[in-house]
Amino acid sequence: MKRLAILLALTTASLSVPIAANPVQAPATTPQSPYTFEDVMVPMRDGARLQTVILRPRGRTGPLPILFQRTPYGVPDAAPDSVPDNQVALDKDGYIYVIQSMRGRFKSDGVFTLSTAVHPGDRKATDESTDAYDSIDWLVKHVTGNSGKVGMWGVSYPGFAAAIALIGPHPALKAVSPQAAWIDYWQSDDLHRNGALRLSYATDWLAMLQLDKTQDTTFVYDRYDTYDWFLKAGSVEEIDRQHFKGKVPMFTALLDHPNHDAFYTDQRWSDRLGRTTVPTLNVAGYWDQEDPWGSWQIYFKQAQNDPDHLATMVAGPWAHGWWQRPTDSLGPIPYGVPSGLQFQEQIQAPFFAYWLHGAGTRPTTGIKSFQSGSWTWKSYAAWPAAGVKPTDLYLHADGSLSFTAPAAGEACRAYVSDPANPVPFRQRPMSGTYLSPDWQWWEAADQRFLQGRPDVLSYTSAPLDADLTVTGHVAAELAAATTGTDGDFVVKLIDVYPEDAAKPTGRPKPGDYARARNGYQLPIAMDVRRGRFLASDTTPQPLVPGKVTRWDVPLREHDHVFLKGHRLMVQVQSSWFPVIDRNPQTFVPNIARAKPADFKSATQTVCAGSKLVLPVMRP
Repeated sequence: MKRLAILLALTTASLSVPIAANPVQAPATTPQSPYTFEDVMVPMRDGARLQTVILRPRGRTGPLPILFQRTPYGVPDAAPDSVPDNQVALDKDGYIYVIQSMRGRFKSDGVFTLSTAVHPGDRKATDESTDAYDSIDWLVKHVTGNSGKVGMWGVSYPGFAAAIALIGPHPALKAVSPQAAWIDYWQSDDLHRNGALRLSYATDWLAMLQLDKTQDTTFVYDRYDTYDWFLKAGSVEEIDRQHFKGKVPMFTALLDHPNHDAFYTDQRWSDRLGRTTVPTLNVAGYWDQEDPWGSWQIYFKQAQNDPDHLATMVAGPWAHGWWQRPTDSLGPIPYGVPSGLQFQEQIQAPFFAYWLHGAGTRPTTGIKSFQSGSWTWKSYAAWPAAGVKPTDLYLHADGSLSFTAPAAGEACRAYVSDPANPVPFRQRPMSGTYLSPDWQWWEAADQRFLQGRPDVLSYTSAPLDADLTVTGHVAAELAAATTGTDGDFVVKLIDVYPEDAAKPTGRPKPGDYARARNGYQLPIAMDVRRGRFLASDTTPQPLVPGKVTRWDVPLREHDHVFLKGHRLMVQVQSSWFPVIDRNPQTFVPNIARAKPADFKSATQTVCAGSKLVLPVMRP
């Protein structure tokens, strides 16, 4: 359509020139793209052909390495008019960019299943790792002017597609950067959190990928507030039956496999990672609302067998993919440091330059973190970092929060959780996942929108008398009970800004964010744990009503400074809707197929001894 519009504009310009005009004006021309464009079909070992676009930089002489990306979201239909912002730093070194539609998407042959399974040793089997291998093999043999060296990169699904190429990597694959990748559909990231279904994301994302092979489909809601839509829809099964009608196979598979069974574990491709042989730049965002977990797990797995020190982990205060933008704010909170550009120019570009061009110095490995709160880059040789001490932060019955253990006999706190009135995960009305910008930074949204709800417990500390640095894995350990036979607990660690803060003037500087939002409640770590899976994630068991049980709630990796004068807050609730599907609070074989009568209110009790374990950096 864009090319047609340009052609029509040129034709109109030429026809509108008067016959007697002198001199004749030449029609306007569009700027030449910085790349040449080629669209080819690349054959795989089973005969399937995958649509592949090749963009060569104009004016570059000599062999260039290939930067290869595989995606289910479509490839360009023409060369871009200018260098994409996040490729400016890369373009200084020069690459042939290759973008490929994955098997079964758009013009590529086959069926797109979203499977992440691999089949090492089976030469006849095809999967995403073999498609990457076969594509690289074809590219180095057929793309003119390439140096024989290939790098892979991408964010989200393209990040996963880059990571899985590490299983039996092609000899020409010399560098890989999996960014916001994933390893296990049940455990965390896009589709679940510790087995709890990410309902709104599963609905919108899987519809986008499987309703129509030829396009990215936007699921259409009949109302703006999706909270109301999902509540009216009832069970997850009803969404599949009434709206998808079996046309989204992966959504149906989630209904059929509610537990952590072989459907998921057979697809956990990272189990097949052995010795780290390809330099790898893993990237994750601490506020990534989609895939905050997988890239860390890839790094941890690689670090177990990395004698040549090839694996690196980079993380920062970014939402999904925002390190590929000139990011200098945490959602609405400005911090004034262009951390996105710094990543692109000082980490990503030098990584590929060294391993694909042999230019510059060898990048250091370990963990590079843009630490929130201090807004500075930190380097750690290991994780947990040296100097970190696990420190217990206790929830008290009077609503306070402190590092002092509760006194003997301290009381519990309780609230009623009603599945008919679940706690919203972000402020209402809420759009569909990808329909408006507000979904992108919801994990950094001010939690004061929940004030006044009786089904959200808040625990708040006194103002800090010194900075508190938390670097490493954060976890919660609740001593809690329910009157139901199933239930969820959501735990949030929050940084509460001073109420009497003075607003900064002029352009924000590092640290100004602390004075920019009076009383802002910034979530640092949030996640959910489902009661039926406390004892086993493969064989769910009902809870004993009224029995105080230990609930371990992992809250992932973080690197944050709670500044002097700020308060720590912990919130506890039992629903997070509709990002997480409603727990009926009655034990049923499959929550996705729960009946209306199964959904019942329950009293949730949080007792003395409940705590967060913080990885506190010694001063």
